[in-house]
Amino acid sequence: MNERAVFDGILWGFVALGIVTFLALLFVVAPYGRHTRRGFGRLVNGTAGWVLMESTAALVPVVTFIAGDPAGPVPWVWLAIWEVHYLHRGFVYPFRRKVAGRMPVLIVAMGMFFNLVNGYLNGRWLSHFAPARGLEWLTGPRFIAGLALFVVGFVINQHSDQVLFDLRARGQTGYAVPQRGLHRLVASPNYLGELLEWTGFAILAWSPAAAVFVFWTAANLVPRAIANRRWYRETFPEYPRERRALVPYLL
Repeated sequence: MNERAVFDGILWGFVALGIVTFLALLFVVAPYGRHTRRGFGRLVNGTAGWVLMESTAALVPVVTFIAGDPAGPVPWVWLAIWEVHYLHRGFVYPFRRKVAGRMPVLIVAMGMFFNLVNGYLNGRWLSHFAPARGLEWLTGPRFIAGLALFVVGFVINQHSDQVLFDLRARGQTGYAVPQRGLHRLVASPNYLGELLEWTGFAILAWSPAAAVFVFWTAANLVPRAIANRRWYRETFPEYPRERRALVPYLL
């Protein structure tokens, strides 16, 4: 069995696991952040756990990429765009949060496993299995449209996180209802930003591995956004009932 057959098998297995994960998360809310609770094993510092999880997503694709044989400069551009998100997510974002909290070791381990497999799939596709793309790809409609969508998603994600950071900066010691930006329309605009980012990335790289990542992102974040809206409604009686979970006016 050659590596491409193994790669495809892992990719389809990842799709199947994503379906199972989505169905499970509709009934069991992952116990981290505002949803942290007892019964899921030992806890670790939230900052340390977040760095372990997200640094895996930043480092594994780089190692996989370097071990491959990227055809020309275009794959390096794809990798750089990937790293824009994950270098921030792994090494900047965890230290900007005012309250780290604690998270189960189980969640950290599951996150690292996901990022290990996802990092291999995406890094290997970009550096080895992707068709050769000339520099003209960087001025083509797919790359430009995908990059624009990635940038829009990144800005939404960053601004939505900043709104939450600012609540704590004004002296809030617990959670509060955010009232700025897309928070006025949905409970989890930062998740919406991530979905847009990775959809854009899948388009600009035209990658099946990235498309599976978009599916996984939705499988994880759609139930999480629904749980977040439910939590806001139960915790704050004044929470606006018209706010959706993830997509303004729709979901």
